[in-house]
Amino acid sequence: MRTEKISILDEVIDRVKGSDYCFILNYGGLKVEQLNALRKELQSVDTRLMVVKNSYLSKTAEMLKWDDVSALLSGQTAVVTGKGDVAEVAKLLVAFVKGSSAEVKGASLEHKVLDADDVVALSKLPSKDIMRAMLLGTMLAPATSLVRVMNAPMLNVLYALKAYEEKKESAA
Repeated sequence: MRTEKISILDEVIDRVKGSDYCFILNYGGLKVEQLNALRKELQSVDTRLMVVKNSYLSKTAEMLKWDDVSALLSGQTAVVTGKGDVAEVAKLLVAFVKGSSAEVKGASLEHKVLDADDVVALSKLPSKDIMRAMLLGTMLAPATSLVRVMNAPMLNVLYALKAYEEKKESAA
């Protein structure tokens, strides 16, 4: 392999290895403007798109011990890599693909290969912040209920005193 090809392969391996996820797209039929627009959208979520040869991605998958990705390696391929919220990037990619000729082939997440349907399902998940808020609300619900139960007798006494006061005022 020539030194230029080795350098490009090393860059692909480094980028994929240093990211939390790797989405695989077929960008065939996209115009340069559309691809650049997608790159700009992806930059907003600290993610990068790189056009790669299928042979480089195959070698990368072998080196990183992914499951079999041969089904995803056809046509014009681009990889989307980055760190952070996977669901947010999946939502962005699925929304982009709906309005273009591109398609999501699949993804690699924690050395597991996902197909296109899995990526769509991933895009329907709430973001990490929303999931954290839901978890916090679930964790706080028993404590909130306990406080309400503990305050109920005191509130009943206050309501009785208030009713007694109103009864006295109306009798006078």
